[in-house]
Amino acid sequence: MAGKKYDASDIQVLEGLEPVRIRPGMYIGGTGADGYHHLLWEIVDNSVDEVMNGHASRIEVRLHKNGHTMTVSDDGRGIPVDQMKKYGKSALEVILTTLHSGGKFEKKNYTHSGGLHGVGSSVVNALSTELIAEIKRDGKHHEQTFSRGKATSKLKTLGNARGTGTTITFTPDTEIFGAKLAFDVELIKERLESKSYLHKGLEIVFFDDTANPKTEVTFRHDGGIAEYIAKLIADRGKGIVPAGSTAFYKSHENGVKLEFALCWSEATDELVKSYVNGIPTKMGGTHENGFKAGLVKAVRNYIETHDLTPKGVTLTADDIREGMVCVLSAYVVEPQFQGQTKERLNNPETQGQVDNVIRPAVEKWLNDNKTIAEAVVARIILAARAREASRAAQAVTRKSAISHKLNLPGKLADCASTDPEDSELFIVEGDSAGGSAKQGRDRKTQAILPLRGKVLNAEQASSEKMGGNKELQDIASALGCGLGAELNLEKLRYGKIFLLMDADADGLHISTLLLTFFYRHLRPLITNGHVYIAQPPLYRVDIGKETYWALDEEHRDQIIKEKGRVNSKPNIMRFKGLGEMPADDLKMTTLDRKNRMVLKVAIDNELETDRTINDLMGKDVGARFKFIMENAKDVLEIDA
Repeated sequence: MAGKKYDASDIQVLEGLEPVRIRPGMYIGGTGADGYHHLLWEIVDNSVDEVMNGHASRIEVRLHKNGHTMTVSDDGRGIPVDQMKKYGKSALEVILTTLHSGGKFEKKNYTHSGGLHGVGSSVVNALSTELIAEIKRDGKHHEQTFSRGKATSKLKTLGNARGTGTTITFTPDTEIFGAKLAFDVELIKERLESKSYLHKGLEIVFFDDTANPKTEVTFRHDGGIAEYIAKLIADRGKGIVPAGSTAFYKSHENGVKLEFALCWSEATDELVKSYVNGIPTKMGGTHENGFKAGLVKAVRNYIETHDLTPKGVTLTADDIREGMVCVLSAYVVEPQFQGQTKERLNNPETQGQVDNVIRPAVEKWLNDNKTIAEAVVARIILAARAREASRAAQAVTRKSAISHKLNLPGKLADCASTDPEDSELFIVEGDSAGGSAKQGRDRKTQAILPLRGKVLNAEQASSEKMGGNKELQDIASALGCGLGAELNLEKLRYGKIFLLMDADADGLHISTLLLTFFYRHLRPLITNGHVYIAQPPLYRVDIGKETYWALDEEHRDQIIKEKGRVNSKPNIMRFKGLGEMPADDLKMTTLDRKNRMVLKVAIDNELETDRTINDLMGKDVGARFKFIMENAKDVLEIDA
């Protein structure tokens, strides 16, 4: 088949701003809502450039009643309006009708700018049905109108003017964007407010004429990004670590100009708001890479220097950055962005420059603020342990999910109540104790789960062993809230969980093993006050017709001393285990809400708790021996 004719007549040359109208996505990223709003960002950023370089301090943005027309005004120098002899037009007309024109190619006019391509204003003009430019300069008020990239009037002088500045009013072209798109008020306000945080002293006023009545809001944040990060923390609803502390703020202008604010939060994801010359870089870039690299190096150096490296777990960069909140604002003289939408910085030299600033600054901050540093390190270690433990937890969850029809252990004596606020679970050592507890409990609100087999040491156990341990599977099934990364407190079936073990060394050992499991895989249950240790008596002391209960030998001797009678010898009974205790006695002393004695499990120092658990329960025998020797002096009596 003969080919289609192809010669010089098929070659098309697009002139002026025709390429923009034919391929708008190349210049604004698309013709949807993002591209629609990008027109506004281009004009606002031009005004911000004047602010950034010390020529303006106030910007006004107005959304007109139709919801489609925007006006942006600033008190900067005003776009030049004098004639450019080469083109036979004013500088204003050339800037608005010619790609790659503007005053940002020479450093003498703009040290820092949001864009150096010289396409922003002309692209907005090309994609608008109408654009009106008003310039106050040299004591005169000038105006020129445009449509779809072409001038529709000559430059006119309207009269005298006080002050200087530029005002651009434009309406996006429905031929390009369709008739349904309109400007999003909340999105605009969010963007404008972020600008006011990034540039101290800048005042931005937004007028919304679509509202009834019309509204006006002023954004000014003299606290800059230090104030910005506080807002981000508050909006996320996840507290700062440690509670009551403040974020780290640093400004640097030697070699590379940047400022940043940094903190860690209780959130499980990281939040980085990065900007280059005031432009949000949603896709990051070399400045953000440099920040993250410097941060990780600084934290690792601090941990190693202060001998805080955890045993049995490797800290990854993701662990270090978990919960981190950061605002990073870098200023680059000649920024190289990926595409006209400027969402990613590509300058290769910037990564090393930022890294070299961040690492020593963060390391010094950590060393100067020990309380904050220890809380941050503890948070990082816990993130690492949670990550590694999640694999084992998932194995337990998967096993338990298929173990029983209703996902509840068969040996669980459940309570009648389905209200977690009113329901309690007692995890009991052995069937014998479980039998007494089942007889003495309040069947409406108290559930009993006896442990029959060996409780696994969750600090040492592999994922395979965790997944195969029936006792841990049963606990996970009974609680119903999941484990590790899958834990959801809203699904917790019991508001209070009690560890009820014999009041002897074996009972304490089992409690310790269970607490290790809860700490590593169910930690939110502890931090939210759901876990308790029941305190069953070790002794029953009868003096005359009165009965007293003693938790230990010291308590027993105190009762005899205070309650004893000269002519009445006390009758003392030592319980070998909960299984020997009559159900009525167990109910009265340990299960009854009015009389029972319990200890709420809490975490005072996360970093110290983590290290202690790892030393005592981990695989490192040397660390365990060292701990025992260092603390043996505090032990008054050892029950062999």
